[in-house]
Amino acid sequence: MKMKTLACSVALLAAISLALPAGAAEKLVVGTEANGIPISFLNPKTHELDGFMLDIARQAAKHAGYEVEFKAMDFSALIPALRTGKIDLIATGMYITEPRKKVIDFTTPVYSYGEGMIVRKEDTKDYTSFKELPGAVVGAQMGTIFIEPLKQANIFKDVKAYDTLTGIMKDVNAGRIKAGFGDTPSMAYYLSLGEYPNVRLVKSYKPVLPGSLGLGVRKDEEQQLAKLNEAIATMQSNGEITALLEKWKLN
Repeated sequence: MKMKTLACSVALLAAISLALPAGAAEKLVVGTEANGIPISFLNPKTHELDGFMLDIARQAAKHAGYEVEFKAMDFSALIPALRTGKIDLIATGMYITEPRKKVIDFTTPVYSYGEGMIVRKEDTKDYTSFKELPGAVVGAQMGTIFIEPLKQANIFKDVKAYDTLTGIMKDVNAGRIKAGFGDTPSMAYYLSLGEYPNVRLVKSYKPVLPGSLGLGVRKDEEQQLAKLNEAIATMQSNGEITALLEKWKLN
């Protein structure tokens, strides 16, 4: 009876092995924000998640021997989801900062920029600093590094926290807040589409929080981090990253 059971078990394992594709790549679930065009967003034409950082994740993973599956969530939920294993990677407009590096790892940076400021078009002042808005109601996105400096300045009537960048832009467009702060590439891209006709990007504004983007990796995944960094080095040397910057008009 035991021999029969053992034979059945061996046969079952063999069947499972045959059912699995040879050399199947490990799949990484990549968390991203769906409202940060052109960095990471839901493409209205294809109805699929798209953007510069998703292309970076997709191509880096391919070089490293992984497959990817993208999952959209709020920006503020990304790091908790990575740390608890709900996702395996973060690919979005997330700055590499020292506080974040204490809880997750980042790959080699792939793109750098600073924050931008938006106001209504009827406000034509050439602002250079958010300190020129004492007593105003302003907004920034939750989970980003932009919101705390605004609160700590202690000069505003209110600093509203938003789930999405588009929420900020809608409220500036409608005149519900005086100014909004967020990722310059994303705000510029949205404005180029004409979706917020009453809003302008303040070109005279001088960013105080320049930063770089990289893929977010869980702290205990040293091998995965090494593979992705090697892949990014390859992409930097062979021109893939330059091509992606051109594709998304970020250069």
